[in-house]
Amino acid sequence: MSCIRFSTDAMREQLRSVPAELREAPVVTGAAAPPVTESKIRRLRLLAGDPDPQIRASAASSHHAPADLLAQLARDAEVGVRTWVARNQAAPADVLRVLAGDAEDSVRAWVAYNGSTPSELVAALGEDPSATVRSIVAWRASV
Repeated sequence: MSCIRFSTDAMREQLRSVPAELREAPVVTGAAAPPVTESKIRRLRLLAGDPDPQIRASAASSHHAPADLLAQLARDAEVGVRTWVARNQAAPADVLRVLAGDAEDSVRAWVAYNGSTPSELVAALGEDPSATVRSIVAWRASV
């Protein structure tokens, strides 16, 4: 629900009095994110080594995680961690290729769903033994 609905008549009148050049100015859609620092990367590496798989999954989900860290997490014993790597839009193609051969259907399904997965890999997943993975590939082809 828009907050405009809760504006008073006086507030709406004041908004109408804003000069046209200000009303038509380009809208800033997002604030710039702070730069990724070595400190951030160090923290991600620490998280990736945590004994708790949910903490490792958090590191795997970060689009700031370096490629070597994602490659390490793609080999994690916990399926949930590998799933988050497969979901990560910043995961490099070589990491996604490794995950496309994962024993777990859910990991392969997320590789198929990931918009960053190379088209030839998505096509190969169209022949996956899992009906779920194949259906995701078919869905991607339809949109």
